[in-house]
Amino acid sequence: MFTGIVEAVGIIKKIRTESSNRIITIESPFTGELKVDQSIAHDGVCLTVTEIQGKEYSVVVVNETVSRTHFGKLREGDQVNLERSMKLGDRLDGHLVQGHVDETATCKKIEPQNGSWLFTFEYSQSSTQVTVSKGSICVNGVSLTVVDSNEKSFSVAIIPYTFEQTNFHLLKVNDTVNLEFDIIGKYILRLMKDRV
Repeated sequence: MFTGIVEAVGIIKKIRTESSNRIITIESPFTGELKVDQSIAHDGVCLTVTEIQGKEYSVVVVNETVSRTHFGKLREGDQVNLERSMKLGDRLDGHLVQGHVDETATCKKIEPQNGSWLFTFEYSQSSTQVTVSKGSICVNGVSLTVVDSNEKSFSVAIIPYTFEQTNFHLLKVNDTVNLEFDIIGKYILRLMKDRV
């Protein structure tokens, strides 16, 4: 379980294929504190550490993950937002994030707002997910508050700290991001559908 508060940005050093899996090697500032079998969110995707060598560690990405996330588009040199799983007793500064990406979205607009930025994202027309104004959304592993919510699109305000400390400063219009919708909203939506 995660909070959506990014700890660091990692750099993808190597991507190799092994059977149908992708093995991704990442350099991070906290690799020395990791252990094999530890869960880490990478742009919001929960992956298990399988190997550690010096400042780099590796994770295995299976086909299911590639099909639901933007991981098929990642290249060596790309940066990913990193968050280690939360400890019991820690403050929950973001919101409850599972690290289970629901789908991807496309960045449609980036608008400077005199010291902050308004990012607008559009997601699948076939999606059964919803966002609500002032609700929570996780974009590339970052816990954010929805500003405007429309059918199949939403916007979020990004403050300077988040812009600089995550890979948001690298995002461009038409880039793909990972989305995890609020778990409470997903359960409510499911319950309401079952009653109809």
